[in-house]
Amino acid sequence: MSTQERVTDALYGLGWSTVKKLPEPVAVRLGRTIADAAWKRRGKGVQRLESNYARVVPDASPQRLAELSRAGMRSYLRYWMESFRLPAWSAERVRTGFDPKDVHYLTEGLAAGKGVVLALPHLANWDLAGAWVTTELKTPFTTVAERLKPETLYDRFVAYREGLGMEVLPHSGGSAFGTLARRLRDGGLVCLVADRDLSASGVEVKFFGETARMPAGPALLAQQTGALLLPVTLWYDDSPVMRGRVHPPVEVPETGTRVEKTSVMTQALADAFATGIAEHPEDWHMLQRLWVADLDPGKGPS
Repeated sequence: MSTQERVTDALYGLGWSTVKKLPEPVAVRLGRTIADAAWKRRGKGVQRLESNYARVVPDASPQRLAELSRAGMRSYLRYWMESFRLPAWSAERVRTGFDPKDVHYLTEGLAAGKGVVLALPHLANWDLAGAWVTTELKTPFTTVAERLKPETLYDRFVAYREGLGMEVLPHSGGSAFGTLARRLRDGGLVCLVADRDLSASGVEVKFFGETARMPAGPALLAQQTGALLLPVTLWYDDSPVMRGRVHPPVEVPETGTRVEKTSVMTQALADAFATGIAEHPEDWHMLQRLWVADLDPGKGPS
């Protein structure tokens, strides 16, 4: 393990051990202070966040983009402060910390016994939404986590999410898809963050007018298992309560090849994500490259 990896692991460990013990108002102020300091340094992550917002809000002035990136960093640190504190939250605090609309799409899908795939972008706090599902709906679910370096950091994330009632599978290794399919065929719930492709097999979609790649997994799982595919978007307001919406089901097209059906369904997911992101851009925590033109500078905007 490199020195940088040891430092990273130690910082996350400090967060989970120390921040969760802070009174909530203190944690909120700490998160805002860290966010503002990071924003002022204008590192690569902040610059990428601002560049991504420029596509989401194409008519924004430089001043507006700067305001958005500052708000975006504050939202991002709110996510981290909440995540560090979630293991110490009471069941009541989890239940009252999230207020989603149109949950009937989810509960009716589960009641039908055919399995449900929830697909989310990197909006607000998806871990809190997951904790709410296991606490309020008393429904366990399976998700996938990106392999992180160092391995000890990945283990921390797995332990954290398992502590919230989630079954966590590693993204790499190839066996995750089969396990997810089995859970769905048994009528279970699968939740996937699905706005950024981590493989070489992503589906090209139009996203805010340009080409991006998003994972094929949610659409393929729905096709192969008959599970319901539901997009979900999340956002913060000025209260301590996170808001959310379960969107109507993405239907499997009646005609076309598997590849064609996957393309249509993934585009429908991208459109639902774009709706939520456009309404609350500052809560989209995308500090990485996403669009094809950014991943391959030689390929201009489509």
